[in-house]
Parts: sequence; structure tokens; C-alpha cells
Amino acid sequence: MGVEEAVKEAPKAAMDIIALLRDLVFYLGLMTPACFEDLVVGLNFSNIPCVKMAVSKCLGLGIVVGSSLVKLPQVLKIAKSGSGEGISVVGVLLELVAISFSGTYSFTQGFPFSSYGESVFLAIQTTMIGVLVIAFSRGKLQALLFAALYAGSVWALLTPSIVPSAVLWYGQAANIPMILLGKFIQIVTNFRNGHTGQLSSITCFLLALGDRKSVV
Repeated sequence: MGVEEAVKEAPKAAMDIIALLRDLVFYLGLMTPACFEDLVVGLNFSNIPCVKMAVSKCLGLGIVVGSSLVKLPQVLKIAKSGSGEGISVVGVLLELVAISFSGTYSFTQGFPFSSYGESVFLAIQTTMIGVLVIAFSRGKLQALLFAALYAGSVWALLTPSIVPSAVLWYGQAANIPMILLGKFIQIVTNFRNGHTGQLSSITCFLLALGDRKSVV
């Protein structure tokens, strides 16, 4: 390819990259079309509202990605040890109920995935923890029953004819008290046992860090 041909191809390649980036940004809901044209195409970073929106959306997406791994150390620790000792099943259930209400309410309201994706990944990982703890303490049959009941409950929450949106609203509004109660029960369990059992310090640290970021 000659120099002239390379010069001609350069703008086309740049436009292709911008088109791909536009599709990705719109798919993830990171910017509006107007903001994309202003910030990415026009490189106008003085548009403060668009900059704030983009940063906020990117941070939300980062939280979603981080939440997809936050409880993985806990899952791996329980699976490797073959024991759920020290983990409160009631605490896990309360947290799972709270997360599920929050996620299903946001989904049924049509909110962008970046606003509730964290709940989806946390629900999956919390369910895995519940299944493992029940399987090691009460048997695989009860663990399978728990998984089936939870799947059925999620389906019911996502079906407006079964669970009205008003119920979902009250459920997600009570998610913080339910999570706090679950954590308190876990603390009491640790105190009574005199140890933390199979709790993962890495997961606890990541969860505390995530809570701190959400407050800030």
C-alpha cells in the first residue's frame, strides 16, 4: 500500500473505530448520543454535565464488574474446605432476599443494567454460598430444594401478575434493614462460636470497601 492510499484509509479506519465505540457506549448506556458526539467525536471536555454523566456511568459499571467477583473467594473457600462452619444460613437468606428484591424491582422498572447489575451478580454468588452451606450441613437434597425454591421465587418476583410492583417497591425499600439484620446475625454467630469459621476475610474486606464507596 502506498503513502497516498494509507492516508486515504486512515480516516476510514478512524470512523470505523468511532462507530464500534459508539455501539459499545450506547449498549452499556454510558452516554447519550448528544454527549457522545460532544465528548468523543468533538473532544469537547468542557461539557461538564456530560463529563459527570459519563464518569458516574463508568463508576456504576465498574461496581457491577467488581461485584461479579466480590464473593468468589467465599465460595471457593467453602467449596475447598467442604464445610460451611461458622456461616449463618439465616443471615445468608436475609441478604439474598434483600438483594433479590432490589434487583427484580429495578429490572421490572426498566432501569439500566448498570444500576442493578450488582444485585444480579451478588444474588448468584450468595445463592452459591447458600447452596454449598446447606449441602455440607444438611445434605445435597435440601441444597437442591433450596436452589429450586429460590429460582421459583425469582420467577414469581419477575411476574407482575403474581407479585405486584408495589410489593417489590416495599421489598427493595427494606433491603438495607434486612442486610443489616443478616450481618448482625452473622456477628452473633461468630461471637457464640468464638471463631469466624469458613468466612473469607478477602470477601469481607471487599464488601466493606464496596459499602464505603457507596456511602462516599
